[in-house]
Amino acid sequence: MATQTITNKETLTKVTETISGSEAIVRCLIEEGTEIIYGYPGGAIMPVYDELFKYQDKIHHVLSRHEQGATHSAQGYARISGKVGVAIATSGPGATNLITGIADAQIDSTPMVCITGQVFSHLLGSDAFQETDIVGISTPVTKWNCQVTKAEDIPAVMAKAFFIAKSGRPGPVLVDVTKDAQLEKLDFSYEKCTKVRSYNPIPKTDIASLEAAARLINSAKKPLIVWGQGVILSQAEEVFKSVIEKSGIPAAWTILGASAIPTSHPLNVGMVGMHGNYAPNKLTNECDVLIAIGMRFDDRVTGTLSTYAKQAKVIHFEIDPAEIDKNVKTDVAVLGDAKANLDLLLPLLNENTHADWCNKFTELYNIEYDKVIKHDLYPSTKGIRMAEVLKEINIQSKGNAAIVTDVGQHQMIACRYAEFNKTKSNITSGGLGTMGFGLPAAIGAKMAAPEREVVSISGDGGYQMTIQELGTIFQQKAAVKVVVLNNDFLGMVRQWQELFFDKRYASTEMINPNFVAIAEGYYIKAKKVTKREELADAVAEMMASKEAYFLEVCVEKEGNVFPMIPTGASVSDIRLE
Repeated sequence: MATQTITNKETLTKVTETISGSEAIVRCLIEEGTEIIYGYPGGAIMPVYDELFKYQDKIHHVLSRHEQGATHSAQGYARISGKVGVAIATSGPGATNLITGIADAQIDSTPMVCITGQVFSHLLGSDAFQETDIVGISTPVTKWNCQVTKAEDIPAVMAKAFFIAKSGRPGPVLVDVTKDAQLEKLDFSYEKCTKVRSYNPIPKTDIASLEAAARLINSAKKPLIVWGQGVILSQAEEVFKSVIEKSGIPAAWTILGASAIPTSHPLNVGMVGMHGNYAPNKLTNECDVLIAIGMRFDDRVTGTLSTYAKQAKVIHFEIDPAEIDKNVKTDVAVLGDAKANLDLLLPLLNENTHADWCNKFTELYNIEYDKVIKHDLYPSTKGIRMAEVLKEINIQSKGNAAIVTDVGQHQMIACRYAEFNKTKSNITSGGLGTMGFGLPAAIGAKMAAPEREVVSISGDGGYQMTIQELGTIFQQKAAVKVVVLNNDFLGMVRQWQELFFDKRYASTEMINPNFVAIAEGYYIKAKKVTKREELADAVAEMMASKEAYFLEVCVEKEGNVFPMIPTGASVSDIRLE
């Protein structure tokens, strides 16, 4: 290995080494602090895997059972750690199998770097074996992507990839590297990227806008805060808590914002959206000032825009200028990092309580409790309800578990009823709504935070989309607690068919396998619960286990999730039954 010392104008020394492009990729990952990557080998990425073999003491590679599983594991790792998740795959089908996870990460603002192998550069465009234009395919669902055909470009591209993925509003980046670039030699040195021309990840705060927001908040009689994941991504939890406590403003959350403050906080008034809580949804259309913090006014939150908070002055704290006025017209936009701006806002706010306004939330919560919540948690029906399972998990975890959910009825139930004491505890697929997300994401979450209890909750439908990742759990000895709420239906679709399609259950009934036998086939301890009296002990046994554990709970087949705002309806038209 040749070395060369270069002295720059500042008389600092930089040592370069002559190494292969594939080794350079691994060395770049090490320089960025990457400790775990998820992937699946193949011909076009094999040189990188050969180098990973040599660097096993510095980077732990996790062999996922499908490339989609690798991306979801990388997402789970990123969401609970706050670091950049990394996934790696070969060309062709390996690369295209990453797309669902990449799209999921894009819409949910998850920092992720995906590395794909590509055919030799002289074969590009020739329809060579396992060649796909992954850069073209991934362009709509990545924050940035790049194809590398020369080894010498690898360090700069990798540095830029990590900087873009984690800066500003986070997102996924894809780096596609041809096989010849992996094999070529280069004089390697690494310098982290700190800026990119024409890319402004954090807009500068306009103090006038911040002061205007404070005036509106201080003069409001019926203010409401709706916060999203931006509070968590900017690590603004503590100052956010101080803001709501000083101002006395009730605060509601989107599903990705859940856990930023404890569930039990007296000003935490619940979830907004299609299956959100009655009070915050209903009172969105009665508040006089709506303060949105780190959320993007998704249609599942707003319902029909024509009636959404029309009576309110809207203040939007947002890092991405593209989100301002995209869906909801704002009166005051405060651009920039949420933590930095809330730090500046806090001293401008008056001490307040808004007691009468907060009492309205209590009154509406009591209505929801009588009509929905008590029947979910303490049912008189014979069949087990999904919420009962969450209740038992809350009891055993004392609200300290990280709950990772798939997508469907169980997801909405988990978001509604899980109790959170710690931030970064609700990990789910929000914007894309990816069935199959839960199990592999839980693997990544557990590996990022092995000291935390991580519970994966899936329905019988989504679970089978990535069920093969049980093999990853077994091989990695990841102590994930896997819960499947089995109603023998694609439950959310079936609920819509019941309510809006006269119970025509077209292709939603599931003929399921023996889930316990499958888990045991992967050497994972497993149990099935069919009776209510078995549930508490089974959950306690699962949560006490020091190893991975699979629990199937057979829940009522045609249970529905309420409250519910039908598609196209106003948030005021929320149904309780």
